[in-house]
This record gives sequence, C-alpha cells and structure tokens, in this order.
Amino acid sequence: MKTILITGSNGQLGNEMRVASARYPEFKYIYTDVAELDICNKAAIEAFIKTNPVDFIVNCAAYTAVDKAEDDIELCYKINRDAVQNLGEAASANNIKIIHVSTDYVFDGTNHIPYTEDEPVCPASVYGKSKLAGEEALIKSCKDAVIIRTSWLYSSFGNNFVKTMLKLGAEKESLNVIFDQIGTPTYAADLAEAILKIVSSEKFITGIYHFSDEGVCSWYDFTKTIHKIAGITTCNVKPIESKDYPAKTPRPHYSVLNKAKIKNNYQIEIPHWEESLEKCVAILLNK
Repeated sequence: MKTILITGSNGQLGNEMRVASARYPEFKYIYTDVAELDICNKAAIEAFIKTNPVDFIVNCAAYTAVDKAEDDIELCYKINRDAVQNLGEAASANNIKIIHVSTDYVFDGTNHIPYTEDEPVCPASVYGKSKLAGEEALIKSCKDAVIIRTSWLYSSFGNNFVKTMLKLGAEKESLNVIFDQIGTPTYAADLAEAILKIVSSEKFITGIYHFSDEGVCSWYDFTKTIHKIAGITTCNVKPIESKDYPAKTPRPHYSVLNKAKIKNNYQIEIPHWEESLEKCVAILLNK
C-alpha cells in the first residue's frame, strides 16, 4: 500500500483531500499541518520522512493572503518558496514523487485567451512572485514533481469568496462587485479529486499543469450565481470596475487557464464551475 503525505491539511484543499481520500482506499494517508510538521524546517521534514516513509507528497500548504503578503514578504517567501524547496530536496533524496499546488497569479493577466503552461510568466504581486519562486525551486530540487496551477479556489472549508458572498448577501441590501476581472472559480473538491487521479495513474508524467473548473466568469457573475443558487433575492449586486475598488495588490484582469494538458495526460474530466458551485452551496446551506 502506497502512502501519501499531505501537508497543509487544515486548509481548504487539505480538508477536501481528506474527503476525497475516502474514494481512494488503496492508499494510506498522513495528514499534517504546521503543528505536526513544520515544512519550513528542512531537518524536521527529513526526520519525519525517516519515521514515516512515504511514496507521495501532496503540498497543500501556502501563504495566500495576497494583500498582506506585500508587507509580510519574508514569511510569504519562507512558506511559498523555501518550504517548497525543502520538500523537493527531501523528496529527491528519498525517491518520493511530489505534487505541489501553485497559482494563476504567476501571470500578469494581460492575455485574452486562456493561458497555457508554457506561456511567459510575469507575476505582478509579492504573492505571485513567491509562488513562481516556489515552482522554480521545486523544478531545480526534484525531477519527480508535478506542479498544478489553479485559480479562484473555494470550498465548504475555511474562508473564501463563496462564504463571504453568502454572508454579505444575507446581511446587506446592496453589494458592489468587480466585473472586469475574468477567471474561473475552482471547487477545491474537484482539485483534490484531480490530484488523487494523478497519484493513482499508471504513469506519473512530471511537469507544470493547469487545473480549474470549466467555463469563465467575472467576480460579479460569480456573486450573482452564488446568490441565485442560495435563493438570496434581497441583495442588489452592482457591477464595478477594478479602479473603483481600492486594493493593495494588483489582480490579474484575465487569468483563465488552458487545461488541455492535464486532461490529455491524465484523462481527467472537469465539471463546469456552476455545477460544482451548486454542490458546495448545498453543503454550506445544510451546515
């Protein structure tokens, strides 16, 4: 029985990995977060793996506070770059395959067609730069690595846009939401399923991949759909431009990802974002 070590297991994706793992009982799972394993500590990783031999590492840990990262640069790089290098070096030394999750923020968002994996990267924020540095560190430190860039992640776990819009929709008479940033919402449960399909695949085809749900929308469209599914009718959602919403960090205006590579290499079928959103909202409304 092969063993999978999942880091950052208390986050959105880590929790969805726990749920999805029930459908893959052929593996043994070790779930860790910072209390069980500090991935910023290289010696701690090596000692942990010596005591708990594993075949795969799935790194779900990340510093994701995009605006806060502009001031918290050192910690952001420590988690998003240095810790990834630590995991890569430990994986390489112990013949372990690693799957690491990255972001659409490695692009500047000036494209008008979906980004492929080999397009030039040009992050515009500390967060994006730190995630790109993590990708580069992993590629250098471990040949048995799969990097998955994703976008607009949400879940029934943790804090995210869907939960915020449900809360604000119930509390407020009106909301202003950006309409000129285009991307794809991704249900973390779908990403967790894709990761476990890769782990259980006969061939581990290394490299960078893109994964999001199918379809595209703006944050405004996303909000309207969240409210429609939840039956929220008392909140007037108004579209605004990015320039009217002051943010410390520039967001990509267009960050739709081309997913042909992951679909072709791993025969992964991806649901439409609205279909997955319905599942997540149903879980949240029943909590």
